[in-house]
Amino acid sequence: MDKGSASLLPGVCALLADSGKPLPDDTSLEKLLDRLTELSEADVSLPESCPCLLDFISTMASNSTSDPSILSFALKLSGLVSANEDGYGALQERSALEVIFRVERWKDAGLWDDPCVRIGWIHGFKRMLLHPKALAFFVQSDFIKPLLQLQSDPSMFVASAANQLLAHILLSIQPEEEERASSKTSTEHRAVVLQTSDHIQESLAPKEGALLAGSLQVLKLLALILDQARRPLRDQLLKAVAASLEELVEARYSQLTPAIMDVIMAAYSPESDDDVTGRLLSSMLNGNKAADLVHAAAAFLHRGRLHDAVDTSRAVRILLLPLHFVTEHPLLGTAPATDNHHVIMATQLKTKSTFISMICVCLRNAPQVALMPSDVLPCPPAEIVLSVVTLLRMCSGDTPSFSSSSSSSSLRNGCRSEAFRCIVSSGKVQKSALEALASLSGSPGANNTMNEVVDVLVQYMSNPDSDPTVLQKSYKALVQWMSVCADRSSIPQQLREDLLTAVEKRACDPRWEVRDSTVEFLGQLPCVPSLKSADEALLSERRTAPLLREALQDPESYVRASAVSALARGLVPSRQQGTELPQEQADTVSRLLDILREDTEGFARRAVVRYFMAWFSSCSLPPSSLPLLLVESVRTVLSRGSSDLDWEVKVNTLELAELLLDVAFSDHGRRTGAGRHPYATLDMHTNGQAQAADAALDSTLSSLVDQCVFSALLSSLVDCDRPVALKACELLITIRDTIYLAGASTSDVSCDLPRRGWGKEIRKMLKSEGDEGERVGVHEVLTSLGLDDRRVLLSQSSDHVHNSFQSLLQDILSAGVTLGGPNEDDGQEVIVDCY
Repeated sequence: MDKGSASLLPGVCALLADSGKPLPDDTSLEKLLDRLTELSEADVSLPESCPCLLDFISTMASNSTSDPSILSFALKLSGLVSANEDGYGALQERSALEVIFRVERWKDAGLWDDPCVRIGWIHGFKRMLLHPKALAFFVQSDFIKPLLQLQSDPSMFVASAANQLLAHILLSIQPEEEERASSKTSTEHRAVVLQTSDHIQESLAPKEGALLAGSLQVLKLLALILDQARRPLRDQLLKAVAASLEELVEARYSQLTPAIMDVIMAAYSPESDDDVTGRLLSSMLNGNKAADLVHAAAAFLHRGRLHDAVDTSRAVRILLLPLHFVTEHPLLGTAPATDNHHVIMATQLKTKSTFISMICVCLRNAPQVALMPSDVLPCPPAEIVLSVVTLLRMCSGDTPSFSSSSSSSSLRNGCRSEAFRCIVSSGKVQKSALEALASLSGSPGANNTMNEVVDVLVQYMSNPDSDPTVLQKSYKALVQWMSVCADRSSIPQQLREDLLTAVEKRACDPRWEVRDSTVEFLGQLPCVPSLKSADEALLSERRTAPLLREALQDPESYVRASAVSALARGLVPSRQQGTELPQEQADTVSRLLDILREDTEGFARRAVVRYFMAWFSSCSLPPSSLPLLLVESVRTVLSRGSSDLDWEVKVNTLELAELLLDVAFSDHGRRTGAGRHPYATLDMHTNGQAQAADAALDSTLSSLVDQCVFSALLSSLVDCDRPVALKACELLITIRDTIYLAGASTSDVSCDLPRRGWGKEIRKMLKSEGDEGERVGVHEVLTSLGLDDRRVLLSQSSDHVHNSFQSLLQDILSAGVTLGGPNEDDGQEVIVDCY
């Protein structure tokens, strides 16, 4: 700690201990704790370097009138100080720890009712428990009782933190092997486990209404512990709470189903000789509420412990049941008890929201189910794909065909008809089904369903009433299926025409979100593997390119930016050979430069700079053979982009300049960062070789000057946006190092500086006394600007000046003027500097 901070800290501690009032900036104490934590983690002894902290903690232990936020800070600080041996011993000598963590004291003072005090108590102990002796202190002082009470705290944050702390304690004191544990540790272990088990048993008793929240919190705690517990702790807990868990499972509270499954799966092991979890799992997967069954099966699959084929097969069948019920696709095979399943499903139709939620859970798990081995999956994976396609058709209003008229069939048809009314036009089901369909593209046999999939997706794209998000997911699903399609020629031409018609209509949709999704879709098609050649293309570029060019005029900036990005993705290297470009592309480039100059939104201007980066990167020709339009455009982009008002446009412009530097210096041994020091002694060239190398380097530098690279870098070096200035500084250093690495010592290359603005700033840095319109040598600029020092300065955040430990302490003391003075009501408000 610096001397200035060390001299201020005692005053801050005294202020906090004496004022009894909160600080104007309620984050100041957290900032102070962060600073002290950094010192402690840097192996600084807080008691030795900051003895005032011990005095502050001792004072707070006996002060029952402090503000809750200051007491919370004191509790956290006590844990921080006592995490190390010297701090723990010093506070124990003062008997401060037992006093400041005594819950009854703060209850009597009325401070415990504030959640921040309870959080401070928990966080203090969590930090203190890093010290090995602290665990014994916690157990022997019987602090387990208030910690157990906090498990059901009305504050969600307090209860969650208490869960984490109790789990940490139980897992920390569990012996590696029961016979190796010392008697003292075993005693403490048994005491804590017993109290925790009793608390869990009591909290798990079936309850109604709001009391279920307490059971939910305890189930979270139990899952947290069992997930990491070893024997014997795991077995002890399971044995103690088994009866309570079974009773809770039998009570069938739907709100608790996911939490109960988390507990079961945390303890589940097919190899275990304990059948507690097996019985619980069997009960959960054999209930009489379809929604609970589906949630339980999903939880089983998510945990990934699929060693038991019987349970896995049961879970898979449950997850396929809703799709089987609604679409009548034969997803369950020829297994018996289907009528019973339909009865269970039919009961869920009474509550539309529950039924839809159950369908969505099934859809979220359908891709994983489709990848299950054949001995577990009761149907071909392609059948699952087709059932999702049917579901999407039903959601869009296609009336399902019902089977014939036996009494059993009539009952089923009535249920299906009711299910159809539940899901028709349901945006939630549509979105879930489209997400599932996209993921199912990788399932076995998916190629055989390609036409059905594309057909339903085109149907959604053609529907003018499709929600923008639904349409976006339709586009995403189509791109995903095209990415894995092995035979695109099998897609009928009529389907391609229908798709193009749908896309053309959506590109003119009155909703900008729809137009934006459509443009993004058109930009993704050239990126799909194996769709780049004309004969493989899903949509003809001749028909789609005009849509993108038209979108450059869109009134919404997001759409314009997406159109620019889509055009950039369509830049294929093979199309750039030769200097003559189609008139359409020349017109497009002209429009893009207009956007860079005139567009009022930064999104589109950033996209334009990235377009020219993509175009330049896609050209495999040498610089001398690049299309003239590209060369001229890059010069314009560097000039305009470096003076843009948007800092991201300027950074992108510098990235374009970096591409030019990479190409220009590719033959001059550009240093990449791992090479030799630029000022190291170089091997001597012969005189002729040196002259030729200098001439080549001068030619390169002249080219960079002509391309406006140097003017872009120098103007950005003095830019007010630090990321811009830092990027420019690094690129200038790269040029300087490359010149030195190439062995050049002099150069006749020079560049103009403007009379005003950034040119004037550069002259000040160069301390130039000449005429304001003079040219400056590139070598002079690179060696006289102090680039290394400037990079160090630019690499530092402004926090290193304004947010030091000392400035924080000064802010807190300044705030104390209004807290402790006799005329505080007459004083002016003190604004505390935040960081």
